[in-house]
Amino acid sequence: MLWFWIMLRIVLSPILYLVWLPKNSGMRNVPLRGPALLVSNHLSFADHFFGPLPLMRPILFIGKREYFTGKGIKGLISKGFFTGVGVVPVDRTGGSAAEAALETGLRILREGKLLGIYPEGTRAPDNRLYRGKTGVARLALASRVPVIPMAMINTFELMPPGQALPNLRPRPGVRFGKPLDFSEYYGQEDDREVLRKVTDQIMMAVRELSGQEYVDRYAADVKAELSGRAPRPSSDDDGDDD
Repeated sequence: MLWFWIMLRIVLSPILYLVWLPKNSGMRNVPLRGPALLVSNHLSFADHFFGPLPLMRPILFIGKREYFTGKGIKGLISKGFFTGVGVVPVDRTGGSAAEAALETGLRILREGKLLGIYPEGTRAPDNRLYRGKTGVARLALASRVPVIPMAMINTFELMPPGQALPNLRPRPGVRFGKPLDFSEYYGQEDDREVLRKVTDQIMMAVRELSGQEYVDRYAADVKAELSGRAPRPSSDDDGDDD
């Protein structure tokens, strides 16, 4: 993945900066080396580009294996893109998607890398912040690494859901907050009440950075209602990056 990430930075970074003039802040809160868990809102497909843009380290994200198993030219393009932007496929064989995602995330952090996660579990249906799934808290408490809130700014307006090409305005950006300390909860990653409390604290930190209105519902349920479908049953701690 590293060579692809370097190529993307060399080719795309100048274009993104020249065309959109992204306004970023808080990069010093992200460690220059060692593991950290970066927790972000998820507003747009453009987040894949503008979130990692100001950092000199790649951010790895957990994603569905289906992104990497497509056939033909479309499958190769999909695999190349998601590899290049740092998506690591989850191996769902031998266990639930939630457990597979947890183990994959812990492995990435044990390797000293930056792991990004979208606790809403899907892109928001509008410009609001939705309830986080508790998988982020399980990762935070089990790994015991710094937890850094991360807020995408203006990417919803830049590239709303369903739009193939981004708008030229407004200026997008990303804000990184100060690391959160959850050491008082270490060893309690199997306590549901603790997981909910930690997750909510993380989401409030993201909201403070983003300035979004908070909705105490899962984004996937709202999207299902908007499309006329019944909400899909899911674990509170499973999730995806899209």
